[in-house]
Amino acid sequence: MVGASRKAGRTPPQIGEHNLRVTLEAVRRDGPLSRAELALRTGLSGPGISNILRRLREDGLVVARRRRGAGVGPPVTEFALIPGAVHGVGVAVQGGAGEAILLDLNGTVCRRRAFVMGDDRTAAIKGAVEALLDPHPGRVLGIGVGADRPELLDREAIASVFPGLPVVVERDCVAALFAERTFGVGAVEGGVMLIVINEGVRAGFMFRGVPFSGVHGRAGSIGAMRTGPDRVPLDSVVGLDTLRAVMSPSEREQLRADGELQLAPEIRAWIREAAGHLVDAIVATAGFLAPGAILVGGNLPANLIDELIRQMSVERGGTAIRPFITPWLSPIRRTSFAGAGIAVGAALLPFFGVLLPSPAATSQRPQTIA
Repeated sequence: MVGASRKAGRTPPQIGEHNLRVTLEAVRRDGPLSRAELALRTGLSGPGISNILRRLREDGLVVARRRRGAGVGPPVTEFALIPGAVHGVGVAVQGGAGEAILLDLNGTVCRRRAFVMGDDRTAAIKGAVEALLDPHPGRVLGIGVGADRPELLDREAIASVFPGLPVVVERDCVAALFAERTFGVGAVEGGVMLIVINEGVRAGFMFRGVPFSGVHGRAGSIGAMRTGPDRVPLDSVVGLDTLRAVMSPSEREQLRADGELQLAPEIRAWIREAAGHLVDAIVATAGFLAPGAILVGGNLPANLIDELIRQMSVERGGTAIRPFITPWLSPIRRTSFAGAGIAVGAALLPFFGVLLPSPAATSQRPQTIA
């Protein structure tokens, strides 16, 4: 193990911090847990676990308590996260709309605020975050932003208006993947393909817990793909603008209210058209990558997404139309969070590499130097 650690370029303090994050992740995911259970899950020694738990308790992240219903024998002490001990701010930017949330390490959304982006995007984000943090909630690790077009955000300007707080900007579909990995589908064999349908259509891919970015971070730009028998860009068929075009004013208002949408004949026709084009895009990508989970979400009512997924299953079964459908494609299902969980994933960004294992790490298992 000594050689492996030195090849990875990790010093003993770095290894210690990594092991602390892995232990905290075990408590977050499976807790409350006893020392013995933590040692079994992490592979660390008893003294190592005790030292890490002492640090976590001193930092106000973990609480020790006697396990209820432990039965006969000596009392068992278990360790659990302290709700609200630390927070991350997540901002989702979708076209001209935005949402800011305050998230704790348990995955609880403590506060939420919707806002309009306007022409000055930095000022809009600053105002929303300041309102979200008033009154101050205590320890905040940083601010994460998940955006449909991150290239339109001035990252340095956003960071400058929040001195002392790290700011991380990511693509919206990547932020959604972090939400799924941490609080949703988890670590899936074969990885995850996640499709976000908002003004346009984008996809994110995660393999072994790490998002795949491609050349210049352009992986997942499936909205430009030409799909269907008419070979038109996917965005021109599946984007929200095409849905709004077939809706009545009252239906558009219902869509803005995030309520369940009555599926009128015109909307069902849109679903059938959109499903056929989406299946082409999924087969062209997931048919080659074979991810273990294919998720669809976005700013659409849940019942409309469910019907879209049902129609995609119908399209996949029509082998007379699409004889090239790959039989190993995983089932398609809705994302675990409304809006695809973009704000939730963005709020997690400040946690990675500080309290949770970094997504860039090749392994999240504990490491030793002896």
